Amino acid sequence: MQSEITILIITAISIAFLHTAAGPDHYLPFVALSRSGNWTYRKTILWTIICGTGHILSSVALGLGVAALGWSISTITFIEGIRGSFAGWAMLGFGIIYTIWGFYSAFRNRPHKHFDVAEGRDIYVYEHRHGEAVAPAERHKVTPWVMFIIFLLGPCEPMIPLLYFPAAKNNWTVMLLMIAVYTIVTLLTMIAMVTLGYVGIGFFNTQKLARYIHVIGGFTILLCGAGMLWLGW
Repeated sequence: MQSEITILIITAISIAFLHTAAGPDHYLPFVALSRSGNWTYRKTILWTIICGTGHILSSVALGLGVAALGWSISTITFIEGIRGSFAGWAMLGFGIIYTIWGFYSAFRNRPHKHFDVAEGRDIYVYEHRHGEAVAPAERHKVTPWVMFIIFLLGPCEPMIPLLYFPAAKNNWTVMLLMIAVYTIVTLLTMIAMVTLGYVGIGFFNTQKLARYIHVIGGFTILLCGAGMLWLGW
C-alpha cells in the first residue's frame, strides 16, 4: 500500500501543477486585475488564494461524490477481496476514457473561457476557440467576485478519480492526504505564477499546452492505474 500511496501523491502533485501552470486562466486574470485596479501585492495574492480555494472546493466536492461511490462498491461482499485491483482497473479505465475525450476536445476545438483586457483597464471574460483572434460581442466584465464564481464552477476533473482509489480501499487518511497535497500544490503554483506576473516577468506561451491539458491529465491517470495493476507501484 505504501508504494500505491507514493504514486498517488506523485500523480496528485503532477496533475495539480500541470493543470495550474498550463492554464493561463489560473493566473493571468489576477495579474490583469491587479494592474488595472492598482492592487497591492497582498491584495493580489489574497484574491488568488480565495479564487484558488473555490476551484479546489468544487474539485474536492465532486471527488468526494466519486469516493462515496468507491466506498459503496467496496462494501459489496464479492468485491471486497479484489477491491485493490478493482480500484486500479477503475483508474485505468477512467484514464483511457479521459485521454480519448481530451484528444476529441482538442481537435474539435470546443469553446472555452478566455480573459482579455479591453478599453484600457477593464477585464472581460468570454468564450472562444483556439485560433480566434477577435473577441465576440457577448462578453462579461470581470470583478473579483465574478472571478471567484468562475473558479468555483470550474473544477479540476483529473483530480476526481484520484479520490476513488483510497475510498475503494477504505483508507480515508490517504484521501485527506491527497486533498491536502492537491490543495497546497495548486495554491502554491497559482501564487508563484501570479507573483511572476506581478513583478513583470513574462510567461512561456502555454496556449498550445493548455489545449491538450485534458489529454495530459488523462494520460497521467492512465499511467497511475497501469502502474498499480502491472508494474507493482
